[in-house]
Parts: sequence; C-alpha cells; structure tokens
Amino acid sequence: MEKQLDADGKQVLDPCCGGRMMWLDRENPNVVFGDKRSEVITVTDRSHGNANGQRTLRIEPDVPLDFRALPYADGTFKLVAFDPPHLVRAGPKSWLAAKYGKLSENWRDDLRAGFAECFRVLSTDGVLVFKWNETQVKVTEVLALTPIAPMFGHLSGRKGLTHWLVFMKP
Repeated sequence: MEKQLDADGKQVLDPCCGGRMMWLDRENPNVVFGDKRSEVITVTDRSHGNANGQRTLRIEPDVPLDFRALPYADGTFKLVAFDPPHLVRAGPKSWLAAKYGKLSENWRDDLRAGFAECFRVLSTDGVLVFKWNETQVKVTEVLALTPIAPMFGHLSGRKGLTHWLVFMKP
C-alpha cells in the first residue's frame, strides 16, 4: 500500500486541478490541488489579443497524484471537485489536450476508479461536485460508471455541453 498523505487540515480536494480554470480563488488555502501532470506549456495563439501571440498554461499542483489511487485516508475531505480529462481523441500537440488532459484507452476503468476514489476520501455526507464536457463522451456514459446518482445539476457553456453535477456520499 502506498503511503497516505496528510491533508494538513484542508477540507477540499481537487484531484485533477490542471490549470485551476474553474476556481475563482486559485490559491484557496482550504483546497488540496492535485494532478498527475506538472508542466508549463506555451503555445502560439493570436486569437486572444496577446501582443506576442503567446498563451501560457501552468499546471502546478500542490501534490502530484493520480485520481485513480488517491493517497488519502477514507473520509478525509468534506468536498471533492472532480473535473477529470474528458477528451478521448486529440492530437499529440493539441492545445485542448494540453489544457484539459486526455483520457487513456481504458477511460471507462479510469473514471470508474476515479469516482470510487473520490467517494472513498469523502466524509460521511460529503459532497462531490463533478464537471464533465460531453463533446466526445456523453454524460450518460460517464454516469453509468458510478452506482451513486447525482442529486442535481446544471448545463453551461456556449453549446450547453458542460454538465455540473452534485452528489452526496451516502
């Protein structure tokens, strides 16, 4: 068994933080920001009005971790924000894959394990906020990978393809 980490009293876990894009406070002291990636990526992109035509993405987790095998004890967190990669098809130099991550060929097993781990580290009556963009994989396919049903949710994005779902640990 891998060594378990101490959450240092933090009550929230984001196990796939990426560039922390969904966070209003990207340095919130109550959150453990984790990701298996740690990198700074700069791409040429003149579409955002940058004078030099460059855009930089920083993936700098507090803790390197894999959402399929979280290094925390059962019931450690009151809230988990689970925003896993949602792309299954993307080129090796894809900006979207760099920004959001890419699922493996075994994405169903990965997400099934991810849900199980997120619920495991939640305290009793803890809350899981799940974000999914169904551009390539429908949310119904993803929800079939966990036995726990969401309590409620909301669609967002220009095309209404991003689902925000809220679960409570039974």
